[in-house]
Amino acid sequence: MRQSSVTARRVAAASVSLVLAAGAAACGPKDSDAKSSGGDSQPHKGGTLTVLNANAQQDFDPARLYTSGGGNVPSLVFRTLTTRNRENGAAGAKVVPDLATDTGRPSKNATVWTYTLKKGLKYEDGTPITSADIKYGIERSFAAELSGGAPYLRDWLIGGAGYQGPYKDKKGLDSIETPDALTIVFHLNKPEGEFPYLATQTQFTPVPKAKDTGTKYEEHPVSSGPYKVVKNENDGERLTLERNTYWSASTDAERKAYPDRIDVRSGLDSSVINQRLSSSQGTDAAAVTTDTNLGPAELAKVSGDKELASRVGTGHFGYTDYIAFNPKVKPFDNPKVRQAISYAVDRSSVVNAAGGSSLAEPATTYLPNQKSFGYTPYDHFPAGASGDAAKAKAVLAEAGYKNGLSITLTHSNSKDFETSPEIATAIQDALKKAGITVKLQGLEENDYSDKIHGAQTEPGFFLAHWGADWPSGGPFLAPIFDGRQIVKDGANFNTGFLNDKSVNDEIDAINKLTDLGAAAERWGALDKKIGEQALTVPLFHPVYKRLYGKDVKNIVISDWTGVLDISQVAVK
Repeated sequence: MRQSSVTARRVAAASVSLVLAAGAAACGPKDSDAKSSGGDSQPHKGGTLTVLNANAQQDFDPARLYTSGGGNVPSLVFRTLTTRNRENGAAGAKVVPDLATDTGRPSKNATVWTYTLKKGLKYEDGTPITSADIKYGIERSFAAELSGGAPYLRDWLIGGAGYQGPYKDKKGLDSIETPDALTIVFHLNKPEGEFPYLATQTQFTPVPKAKDTGTKYEEHPVSSGPYKVVKNENDGERLTLERNTYWSASTDAERKAYPDRIDVRSGLDSSVINQRLSSSQGTDAAAVTTDTNLGPAELAKVSGDKELASRVGTGHFGYTDYIAFNPKVKPFDNPKVRQAISYAVDRSSVVNAAGGSSLAEPATTYLPNQKSFGYTPYDHFPAGASGDAAKAKAVLAEAGYKNGLSITLTHSNSKDFETSPEIATAIQDALKKAGITVKLQGLEENDYSDKIHGAQTEPGFFLAHWGADWPSGGPFLAPIFDGRQIVKDGANFNTGFLNDKSVNDEIDAINKLTDLGAAAERWGALDKKIGEQALTVPLFHPVYKRLYGKDVKNIVISDWTGVLDISQVAVK
């Protein structure tokens, strides 16, 4: 997940990042497991849900979206072979069938994956959904004019690296076979036990070839989900969704689809969004946000109001904020210097700078502290809650800097409470106690992103963050620590330029596992091993606190996305 855009694109599925009970009936469902907010009535069908967002839902084409688990608003329109389990907490970090009857059947050492579609699947116009439509939907995501989606298919599918998409190459990809209308088979160039996770991405959305309008398809994509697009204004700034009458709950155990209508309004200031949700007047009483957190000041106000506090959803998404080192830049080529900084960091002050303990949890592991990632506790350089300046000084002396050290910390000027001046200043103050003088270099967001992601421009010491494409250690560790993913010309995320054969080999070995629980344990062990090299200093994992309107019910927040799942909510 791209570090500079996680919250907006995948967590919120608008720019990042940005996150279900079975058996919904076609009309007036009753759900004894529903998590209702306010009152004791069961959720009902009907009404309009308003979504108030800061970021527009741009590129509303399944080929171009880069989401986690299919996204939030997108997953109302786009169904995929698999999807995230729509349940609270850790149970929501599981992958489950969507259009397919199961999560996939691996063969030939997980290099071949076979899926069978459910019977009776239909588009918004009543025509049947076929395996050929899914194949075509994937192939069009390779077209240059529809780029932007997750890159894995290009890397994993045989022939994917050179494929130009169906507009230029009408023959298609031989590595995707559709022997009949309900069967689709994928041939990979290497074992990938986590293919079921990838199949949640919107690139696996069926697209009827006859209805494909290229770059204009986003204006009215053909729905396979419970809602269809009836209006898309200003590139996703205003989206209006209404029921797809051909969607059947009997084929979809995940999406509740209670509201009759979804009205997505974007381009709003975050403070305005939170104020409107707080007041809950008029249509805002039945409103939510998929991309706007409560800030520290707003959270303090909300916490003091019992009614408002009852309307705050709390979530955790696989995401880590950290310090990154470039070992090619002196003095960070010296492991002892990196270790000294690790000991000196005051995580209490960093957490306070990030908004306090309600919005950030201190981290000593690179992997997020969730079971699905394989979280394995470790703290190779124990600094306590507020740093160990004495130990840092001693290690710094061992590194040859007994009289201290002067270094530069690069950060973003964006007020994101992650890579921003507040965090940088907290680190500066802590390191000063250990005899390390830190000069701060703040850059505007675009300049910052370009600088830290360029192999030739990457600074020696900077703030970074990373979020998960899906809840597993694979998409967390591989982009950052697999030496074969170092990009010399282009966006590089292996900030430590680690190219350790034993690490690369272990990544390959774990990728062969189709037992995701066993794989998680191996990812955790690998995280612990890599952590010994002090190529990063984990700082904290963010916590998401988001308001919702007083008439919103059935709140479900999974550990996959960390945010309210609008496919589950009902309104009065």
